[in-house]
Amino acid sequence: MATGPVLVVHGGAWAIPDDMVAAHLNGVREAVARGWRVLERGGSALDAVEEAVVVMEDDETFDAGRGSFLNRDGKVQMDALLMEGSTLRAGGVGCVERIANPIRAARKILSESPHVYFVAEGAEQFAAEHGIPLCPNEDLIIPREVERWRQFQAQAGRGEPDFFARERSVDTVGAVALDGNGDLAAATSTGGTLNKAPGRLGDSSLIGCGCYADNQSGAASTTGWGEPIMKLVLAKWATDRLASGSLPEWAAKEAISHLEERVKGHGGVILLDQEGRFGIAHNTPRMAWAARQAGREESGIELTSAFFG
Repeated sequence: MATGPVLVVHGGAWAIPDDMVAAHLNGVREAVARGWRVLERGGSALDAVEEAVVVMEDDETFDAGRGSFLNRDGKVQMDALLMEGSTLRAGGVGCVERIANPIRAARKILSESPHVYFVAEGAEQFAAEHGIPLCPNEDLIIPREVERWRQFQAQAGRGEPDFFARERSVDTVGAVALDGNGDLAAATSTGGTLNKAPGRLGDSSLIGCGCYADNQSGAASTTGWGEPIMKLVLAKWATDRLASGSLPEWAAKEAISHLEERVKGHGGVILLDQEGRFGIAHNTPRMAWAARQAGREESGIELTSAFFG
């Protein structure tokens, strides 16, 4: 039986520079604190992961919500998904440009629509019809990202930069939770890849790729280079290992090894089982994460794996 609520969050896996470590740690700690308040009041895992991700979407440190990377046209274009392990209901949005918190729109889809997924203008229309205010795209753009985009385009003019370098920022955010009823949930949100083609979808908002939750196996959220993660349906791959009896610590490591060996991908994963045990793994220089359960709270940015019994 589950031992009680658990919440794990991540804030991206890449070569986080020394001068950005504190901001990443503060961000994931704030996120886990917000989500934990939901769980300690007896709230659902679904509510907890939503609230945790909203904190990181609002934090300009991360590639989600305000502060997201700009696409090739100089716009913010975001994706998000959350999933409920007890029912397998899910809600996702893709290529939205006028929603400050895409995870809020994804939650509305899960809760109030017979559909699973809305994209672009259709997603924004659904959000507006369900009480989520729309904002100008310019409100989501910050000077740091304008400068980063300009530098990238200048490099491209002198020869194609390494679009998916292991050191390039991948600050996708996510969370997994187990609540007091023994239910699991997962959520992932992203602004995608710097200078991506307009309309490009990564793994983050696709069921089984960037996010998955099933009470019969586990909950996972991934971050990293999206195209290889999609090819392996990596979140589902990882949770299937839990259903086969693997511990989350080892299943997380196996997932990242599989990502690198099979498709030369890089990134990270957080993984949680129904017993409240979790694993964290990445093959990038750093990954920002935080975790909380009754009586224990941890966070880190260098750790290659973690496990609570």
